[in-house]
Amino acid sequence: MMRKAVGPTSALMCALILSSACQNDEKKVDRSPLPTVAAPPYICDHVPLKAVELMTGVRNPLVRGYFDLTPAGGLGDGSCVVYQREGDRPKVLRISLTPGGYKEEIDEGIEDGATPLPAIVPGSIGYYFKPANSTGNAASAILVRGEAELVIELDIGVEGRDNAADVLALMKLIAPKLITDASAPSAKTASTASPSPKSKDSASPKGD
Repeated sequence: MMRKAVGPTSALMCALILSSACQNDEKKVDRSPLPTVAAPPYICDHVPLKAVELMTGVRNPLVRGYFDLTPAGGLGDGSCVVYQREGDRPKVLRISLTPGGYKEEIDEGIEDGATPLPAIVPGSIGYYFKPANSTGNAASAILVRGEAELVIELDIGVEGRDNAADVLALMKLIAPKLITDASAPSAKTASTASPSPKSKDSASPKGD
């Protein structure tokens, strides 16, 4: 009789252990917000590792790529790709900088329902969004100033986190580092658009 009683008791204990394990797994999700200040260590020289680990859930990820801020007259170019270490090592995050941005692309995205970015870099425009049908907690953000374009593509985010808020927060951390002064409207352009009073005087008829 005592042996028969052991079976149900053991099953109950196993159920409790599994339940506890599941609860522990749920508690492992770190929902703390990304840092508001960029600090080392960095990946690809410019991207804070702590922020990447929080938004992807991948600790000590595999990283490929680099940024060069000198091409295209100082607009910069390059990419930084983050992978999981397990299994087939899928890509979880890609950040790209290109000298091919244009304002119309941003306007179209916002018209399609994306949320406008705040003015992270003076004179910049952009948007961020999370696809409604995403199966991997994906989210994206894009920022353009002049011809410089910075894109963040989170392919696999952490379930339970605000993935859209994560790409926004990462953009705030890296855009001021990667969007260079070369993309800002030049003083020459501004002066050409607004002639000085002196030039007007010199064009006035003499003898008045």
